[in-house]
Amino acid sequence: MDLTQIKQRFSIIGNNPELNRAIEVACQVAATDLSVLVTGESGVGKEFIPKIIHDQSNRRFGVYIAVNCGAIPGGTIDSELFGHEKGAFTGATETRKGYFEEANGGTLFLDEVAELPLSTQVRLLRVLQTGEFIRVGSSKVLKTDVRVVAATNINLRNAVAEGRFREDLFYRLNTVPIKIPALRERKEDIHLLFRKFALDYADKYNVPAVRLDDDAVQMLCNYRWPGNIRQLKSVAEQISILEKDRHIHAEVLQKYLPVDNELNVPVLTGSQSADYLSDRDIIFKILFQLRQEISDLKQKVEEMQQPAALPATPRHASEGLVIDDIDNIEEQHYTHPVDKPVEVQHEDLTPPQPAAPVSLQDATRDLIIKALERNGGRRKATAEELGFSERTLYRKIKELGLE
Repeated sequence: MDLTQIKQRFSIIGNNPELNRAIEVACQVAATDLSVLVTGESGVGKEFIPKIIHDQSNRRFGVYIAVNCGAIPGGTIDSELFGHEKGAFTGATETRKGYFEEANGGTLFLDEVAELPLSTQVRLLRVLQTGEFIRVGSSKVLKTDVRVVAATNINLRNAVAEGRFREDLFYRLNTVPIKIPALRERKEDIHLLFRKFALDYADKYNVPAVRLDDDAVQMLCNYRWPGNIRQLKSVAEQISILEKDRHIHAEVLQKYLPVDNELNVPVLTGSQSADYLSDRDIIFKILFQLRQEISDLKQKVEEMQQPAALPATPRHASEGLVIDDIDNIEEQHYTHPVDKPVEVQHEDLTPPQPAAPVSLQDATRDLIIKALERNGGRRKATAEELGFSERTLYRKIKELGLE
């Protein structure tokens, strides 16, 4: 089956060279049992790669199971993957097979594999190396024959360096790496995808398809698309439902593109992942917020320095304080009405101690706390304000101990 047929079969739109290369590699390794690691930012469409691999392999008549590792609580992930015996834990009222047992002879897709706890990573490494696993609450070794394709949107090398992911498991999964390009790296495909989504929603909602004018197309293609294809699809659906005029101008399209991108936060490409991008975004958001606070503080200081209106003062020295020039107040001579020495309070001229340096972690914690306060603790609204995915916000809250 050639590249065009593969794209038609899996509804893949676009002709980006990097995208085509990813599909070709998937087809080449399908006939083997090598482990494949699919990388790319959230929303780029990593899930079609394991489907292609399964469809083009000798396992295509077996079971295909996709598991989102990030959506399963850490306390039950071992049971979900490897199964459990009756009575193994509270609520285990019967013996249950795990995904590795159910997918025997087929393909198992582990999405967001970096979210697995370290204890589960040990079990996963064993089953990848030997095909053996043990159900929770059992001592019996079972065998399985499963092709594993994993995917992640974070930089696993960084996760390994930080101790969050096992190095031996990384190399075992990364036998064949496949990277899916971000949507902003596929500018030639953006309008094609939008037109496809617009036609789909026109058919779904029984309305005429929306069309973009030239300026709107240029804006669409130059936009950053932090949410990638998922975000583009959402924008196409919103416009298809809400706009009465089916001919969309740039001014109309602008309403559906988040203002947060006007900050022009740099975007990382290449080997750096969406996880690292989030940390960099945090730095720029902290700097932007700090600049706003400094600007507000400067304005308050300037207001305080404005001279207050003074009552008219007599010009005879014996009648009180004489001020000849308000702008040169330090140079004036003062005459006190009573012949007593004026006691002058000297300010403490001790140099101020330098403030302790603030770490990125502390600044990030302060940024998130303030955003949560502004949004009444609503995490979805907070994530939207900060420009993060909800998953990234939840991870940051957990890492910073804000739960």
